Amino acid sequence: MAPEPSVKRPRRTTSATIDVADPAAAPAKRGPGRPRKTAQPEGDQAVAPVKRGPGRPRKASSPEAEEGGAESAPVKRGPGRPRKSALPDPSAPDAAAGGTAGEASEAASAKRGPGRPRKSALPAEAGDAGERPRRRTHARIEGVTEGPASASASSADGSATSDEAGRTRRDESRGSSRNGSAPASRNGFRKDFNGRSGQQSRNNQKQGRHGGNRRNEREMAPSVTREELSELKVADLRARATELGLDGAGVKKAELVELVFEATARAEGFREVSGVLDVLSDGYGFLRTSGYLPGEGDCYVGTALIKRNHLRKGDFLVGQTRPARPNDKFPALQRIDTVNGIALDQLGSRPRFADLTPIYPSERLVMEHGAATYTSRVIDLVAPIGKGQRGLIVSPPKAGKTSVLKDIAASISANNPEVHLMCLLVDERPEEVTDMQRSIKGEVISSTFDMPADNHIAVAEMVIERAKRMVECGADVVILLDSITRLARAYNLAQPASGRVLSGGVDSTALYPPKRFLGAARNIEHGGSLTILASALVDTGSKMDEVIFEEFKGTGNMELRLDRALADRRVFPAIDPVTSGTRKEDLLMDAQVAPLVWAVRRILANMNSTERAMDTLIKSLKQTDTNEEFLLRTARKAQQSKGEGMSL
Repeated sequence: MAPEPSVKRPRRTTSATIDVADPAAAPAKRGPGRPRKTAQPEGDQAVAPVKRGPGRPRKASSPEAEEGGAESAPVKRGPGRPRKSALPDPSAPDAAAGGTAGEASEAASAKRGPGRPRKSALPAEAGDAGERPRRRTHARIEGVTEGPASASASSADGSATSDEAGRTRRDESRGSSRNGSAPASRNGFRKDFNGRSGQQSRNNQKQGRHGGNRRNEREMAPSVTREELSELKVADLRARATELGLDGAGVKKAELVELVFEATARAEGFREVSGVLDVLSDGYGFLRTSGYLPGEGDCYVGTALIKRNHLRKGDFLVGQTRPARPNDKFPALQRIDTVNGIALDQLGSRPRFADLTPIYPSERLVMEHGAATYTSRVIDLVAPIGKGQRGLIVSPPKAGKTSVLKDIAASISANNPEVHLMCLLVDERPEEVTDMQRSIKGEVISSTFDMPADNHIAVAEMVIERAKRMVECGADVVILLDSITRLARAYNLAQPASGRVLSGGVDSTALYPPKRFLGAARNIEHGGSLTILASALVDTGSKMDEVIFEEFKGTGNMELRLDRALADRRVFPAIDPVTSGTRKEDLLMDAQVAPLVWAVRRILANMNSTERAMDTLIKSLKQTDTNEEFLLRTARKAQQSKGEGMSL
């Protein structure tokens, strides 16, 4: 039996029959990661858009050219790219031959590139040969060539060309604004949206960084100058002097010119001022013209003026003010002539007070200046004072401390006129202030007890800063303070509570500022000196005063004690010769005089009674005219007595 022939079974197909002979109709399987594809179009069917795969750039469609000249689809402008005009169609007729004047003008208005100057539209040729044509500008156009035909077409309607040119400029500025860039000005700089050029904006920013409004720094001057007044005749000068209320009769022309100029400047608000600079924490300051406290005649000193001239708090300035503006409360200082008596151009660099080297006092301030000045003579014997001394005058109430301060001030003025003397009275009685002003030759700065504690602090800080500035310049300054106890009380009232209160109700932070005041006293190596003699109150019955004195007890290098028992017996000066003394006093006394002084002190210490010792010392001083004579007399008595013991 023959085998049956194998019959080939047909493959299973989908519901739709596919013609295998047509390879285009067979669906191709899409591999992994490949984009989806569409079938080829048949006949005149529209082309289906191809879906863009993820991460692939967008592509523009490129259809074949069909009959009838179909236009290409516009390409979308990418972000950050400039706007472009459409490309001209090659099949379109020539714009120069068949176009109108308006179309030629639109084609000529090419987009201006960033940073290029604005160009005007092509001008139309003048019909009259005698009319001068405008200046031509060359516009760069892609695909359009200018020629005589284009020029003649554009000259057909001049008004239409100018309108189209204006419209083109507006479109350019509007388009550049949309793109985020500002239009360029005629000088080539780009303008910002406020109408200012970029160079002007940069100049304004630079001006703002270097001082803001320059109008405030511009120096003002009177309406007339000395040169203009010098050119006038004497009769005219006298007439001006009469108008200003001056008497110009019998005055020379040079003096009359100066008088008229100063009176004119004063009438216009320009005045010469002098005072101590007070710099506030905000950087600006005021020139205190009526002392060390704020007054109506103070002048404003700007921050720029202070920084430019390196001014410090306490500087003594001489300068000129300008008239106050309507919104100004104080007239402003516009010119500085001298700083601490030195011309501004010769000031140079100054050392800072904290950088100076302090040493022990080595130059003596002699107190003796007459036979009847027993207080000064006793101080020279028991507690000599030197330049740069930091001394405490410890006194109970009604012991004569004010009289001692007056005698010290009088001695310094008489024997050391080169020393600048300052007397600071804090929380004192007004009558004592008047008495001190009439008694001493020097500055008397006061803040009486009826003033608030802030005034006491402000005055004290101004005085110490003024003294520091003078020491930086090499001067010798002496400050007499009455009293440091009341100054510490003022700081205790004004300081905010820190929560750490000592016995007697003294805040621990309130003692630092008066310590800083007293600690400023020092003798500067190869420089000036600052001497501070401050009185401290004891035996007042107040625990606060005792705590304050104990805090300052070891800070000074000289101590002068007054005795209440001597004052009650009307023995003046009521100085305790045994407990008073000076540290390193051998640096202040002559090597031959020092042994004699120490011998006198041994005699006074052996008497075991302060009253007896002081009575004997004053009695011996009255028998001689000078301390030197007293010491020689005491030495002779010692040689005569020998083994019997020394006596005054």
